[in-house]
Amino acid sequence: MRILLTTLCVAASAVVTALSVSILPFYDSKNGVGQPLMWITAGLWVVFTLAIIALRKVPARAAIVLVLAGSVAIGGAAMFGPPNTSTDSARYAWDGIVQNAGISPYEYVPADPALSDLRPEWLFPTPVLADSGENGLTCEGSRVMKTKEVGTGEVLCTTINRATVPTIYPPTAELFFAAVRFFTGPAPTYWPMQLVGLLMSLGVTVLLLRTLLKRGLDPRWAALWGWSPLAATEAVTNSHVDMLGALLLLVATLAVASGRRWLGGIALGASIGTKLIPVVGTPALLGRKPWVIIGAAIATFALLYVPYVLGSGFGVLGYLPGYLTEEGYNSGTRFILVSLLVKGPAAAIIVAAIIAVTAVIVWRRSTPDDPWLGQTVMIGVTLLAVTPIYPWYALMLVPMIAMTGRWEWMALPFALTQRLMVTAIIPARITIALAIVLIVVISVRRAGPGALSMGLIWLRHPLSRPSKVLVRTVPIIPGAPLK
Repeated sequence: MRILLTTLCVAASAVVTALSVSILPFYDSKNGVGQPLMWITAGLWVVFTLAIIALRKVPARAAIVLVLAGSVAIGGAAMFGPPNTSTDSARYAWDGIVQNAGISPYEYVPADPALSDLRPEWLFPTPVLADSGENGLTCEGSRVMKTKEVGTGEVLCTTINRATVPTIYPPTAELFFAAVRFFTGPAPTYWPMQLVGLLMSLGVTVLLLRTLLKRGLDPRWAALWGWSPLAATEAVTNSHVDMLGALLLLVATLAVASGRRWLGGIALGASIGTKLIPVVGTPALLGRKPWVIIGAAIATFALLYVPYVLGSGFGVLGYLPGYLTEEGYNSGTRFILVSLLVKGPAAAIIVAAIIAVTAVIVWRRSTPDDPWLGQTVMIGVTLLAVTPIYPWYALMLVPMIAMTGRWEWMALPFALTQRLMVTAIIPARITIALAIVLIVVISVRRAGPGALSMGLIWLRHPLSRPSKVLVRTVPIIPGAPLK
């Protein structure tokens, strides 16, 4: 009955995922399109929770099969339609097309007429006459935006967001985009990135199952990744490049945990070179011979940038400075919790201090052979402090949650998803605050009655290294002894 119930939940999740991406329109809260997807997404999280609960008493061998089959089914269902909440993968395709034509992606903006010969119709649809009869052109389509061609001022329709600014993505991501389009060419639309996202997502599921079994932990925790609506939506449907960063960060953590620090540093540098954000995964890996990891990471990151710097110079920064300003990170307006207490640049300073203090604590309290809890805390606290509006930033958090069994941290990806779906600031603050409460309450409960005395000892010696016995975690799903 447990196997049947779990199978039904996973099947329901796959079916609803397929319907949501194939039938519902592109999510656009500003134009009143999005209520159905919002409620369906909430329902998927409920079904996901029920499936995890049902899985806890399924025998381990059957659970492994279910985790793998469910990952394939849900991930495959997420490919049934084009991106439904983001247009980022259109930029990925364009950057890949440009590079395969021998041009640096940092050299020209998409709206530059110098690249007009490279424009496929699906990325740059032809403008049409306005329905109102006015003497002008307009753009049609749920993902199509209207802009002006640089220099000529002609109306330009495109599915690429921010088509008048340079790309924002670092070199690992750009090499990845070029590789995908090298094999597919410019004609295919969104499915190539979705397929690669599915393959990477399945790769994470397999790595988690293998590592959990090898360490004597419960393999059922891999379902937190494989069945999660976050992985299906953001890694596959919207095919965010953050999936590559999450995979490389997981590989880096696995390598360091097994004593292969040079390999871990290389994977870490490549992960940071995907989108910079995975740099927050560094502190938990530095407990032993940190300069090996740091040196390998810096060298890898620098080498990846060399060909682009030779071609574009300081242009490789792209739109990153402008993006940070646009998103409100420089002014502090993006930090929805901290901004309750302080406004303006002071909010950014406080957030930076929170992240820095957490990094020091994680660095000093983690052991390299068991860095998973440190990774969960470091990445989780960073996301709680920064409170991004983009849930795909949490893709690098979920594998770490699976490795620790700290299921309460899954409230954070859900809260960030809710923030994307409901743009009002008050509901977002409430949801994230509730996530913090849940994480703190469950964490204190896990720590047990001796937590207070251990906490007092730590306060007296906050920078002392813990013994392996104190930090090692062997989480097992309640009521389900490992078989």
